[in-house]
Amino acid sequence: MISVRGCPIPNKPLIGIPGFFDTSSPDKLPPRFAMSRPYIAALEASGALPVILPLALGLDTLRGLFDRVDGLFMAGGGDLNPACYLQDAHTKTEGIDELRDETELLLTRWALESDKPLLGVCRGVQTLNVAAGGTLVQDLSEQWPDSIRHQYFPEKPRSYVAHEISTVPGTRLSQILGGKAHVNSFHHQAVATVGGGFTVAAYAPDGVIEAIEAPGERFIVGVQWHPESLIETDEAMNALFAAFVRAA
Repeated sequence: MISVRGCPIPNKPLIGIPGFFDTSSPDKLPPRFAMSRPYIAALEASGALPVILPLALGLDTLRGLFDRVDGLFMAGGGDLNPACYLQDAHTKTEGIDELRDETELLLTRWALESDKPLLGVCRGVQTLNVAAGGTLVQDLSEQWPDSIRHQYFPEKPRSYVAHEISTVPGTRLSQILGGKAHVNSFHHQAVATVGGGFTVAAYAPDGVIEAIEAPGERFIVGVQWHPESLIETDEAMNALFAAFVRAA
């Protein structure tokens, strides 16, 4: 515990969040990296010190940042380049950010090697799976036609609860959330072949994989929904962030 002018301040874990390459106003603004506020707010509310990590850094600089953070948070966003898992792009694969892919996959692999705590959300679980050698379903509606609807963006608010998930007994996620949870759903891709060293931690009612995790004591978890948008209404989602921050 440190103090500033006599006021005690608890040590808090530093959580790195790789940004994305924001190209929304190329004619008005210079190239920039950004990150959505709800992720940062959820981490702060859980007791973390969130910091956005830039893309396109030199390897030594990126490694220096990785070594300083206590945990990594992989946020949602556009689709990973299918070349990262040795597939050609489906016609509905979109929003590829190669700078982000490169940075996140490298950081994730470093985290796996060093057991640094990591929580991935939506795109984040997909990044985690691909970093471990897994593959993705590039479009559920076309490639898994028997699946339920999973993409409710942009017509529904981020807090819209779309379906139930069932956690796998004995997993870390089941200890945090219990056997069932109700989640939002804003994705058209999903985990297909699970990456090496990982286990499925939750399923949707149609069998789509909703979460994976590394077994054992280390906290490396990825979920397909957006818990940061449910923390005001669902204590279980607060518990997920709290467990991650404690691990860090």
